[in-house]
Amino acid sequence: GFFFLMGVGMALYATKCTREGQNRLQIMGHFWVRGVLLIALQFLVVNQAWQLSPGGWGPNLYVGVLYALGGAMIVSSLLLWLKPGYLLLLAGLLFVGTELIHPDPAAWNQMILSDFQRLFIHPGGDLRLWSNYPILPWLELAVFGLAYGRQLAFDPRRTYRQGLLLGVGFLMLFVGVRALDGFGNIRPRAGETWIEFLNVVKYPPSLSFTLLTMGINLVALWFFARIAEKRSIILRPLVVYGRTPLFFYLAHLFLYAALGLLITPEGTSIAGMIPYWLLGLLILYPLCHWFARLRGGPKMGWALRYF
Repeated sequence: GFFFLMGVGMALYATKCTREGQNRLQIMGHFWVRGVLLIALQFLVVNQAWQLSPGGWGPNLYVGVLYALGGAMIVSSLLLWLKPGYLLLLAGLLFVGTELIHPDPAAWNQMILSDFQRLFIHPGGDLRLWSNYPILPWLELAVFGLAYGRQLAFDPRRTYRQGLLLGVGFLMLFVGVRALDGFGNIRPRAGETWIEFLNVVKYPPSLSFTLLTMGINLVALWFFARIAEKRSIILRPLVVYGRTPLFFYLAHLFLYAALGLLITPEGTSIAGMIPYWLLGLLILYPLCHWFARLRGGPKMGWALRYF
């Protein structure tokens, strides 16, 4: 969802700026600066939050989601003006390519990866450099988002409706791919229980993972669009968070780390975690509302526009 919605947002932003008279270089430059900012935040801010884990932290350098989002944003900015059909074709090739370039985990655990491979192609590594999010395997979702966003900018109702059909199709295809337990899974199922059926490979995003998560995402987008047409007031709390996604992400890491260290240093069950999750959302709500007003105010700092 992160990568797909980033692509959607890039397409909508580029369409808006084009209508306002900005040229392509100006638009791409905005995304290059923001991409570099995301990568810098990964190493300078986010990694500091992960080190607050009560269980300790191993890697000296961790390559996480903001790194891949920033890298995918920079690369995707070069593709903004491709026609949606070409974007879908490219996304499809990347979907298949992810499966072809990543062998079974048992095999790639034996591979000696260069830093370049860890940063761009294969997840994994060692305590010196551990990468969960190389750029290339996640680029497919950003490109798919560009295609969706290009259509959304010109015909929202039709795009949401097509997304619903595509989402249902993805979920049906997921069931087939997962049941066959071959190509598209990277790692075979470890058992026959329902939880093992849903235990798909995320690092890198296997085809079955992508079909399952994007199927749910596309159906959810259609559902939210319908609610917005009928009862938009219901979605207002979500909009507060959605207007400040980067601020929310950075703040929630440190907030929940603090709540865990102060209240439940020994950990808790999933059910016991829910009240702390809700407490964190209540704390973050006014903070996100404040930051949205700060960023949109007349005295907005130059750097805040990239958040």
